[in-house]
Amino acid sequence: MVKKLTSHGNSAALIIDKPILELLKINLDTLLEIATDGKSLIVSPVSDTNREQAVQKALSKMNARHGNTLKKLAG
Repeated sequence: MVKKLTSHGNSAALIIDKPILELLKINLDTLLEIATDGKSLIVSPVSDTNREQAVQKALSKMNARHGNTLKKLAG
């Protein structure tokens, strides 16, 4: 696919077609990392490892506090 940059204020924008966004599970709220190897532009969705770590920490904390009660309720 060949694309042309579009003027956006004092910057240039690249329009990404909807099928590509859907394939990569990217939407307007997705943070993107832009990098280069000196010859190519590389655009990648940012993986949210901080959020995953926060969820795991919260689950561990909840299990430590309420694990016995949750086991009793489950069975």
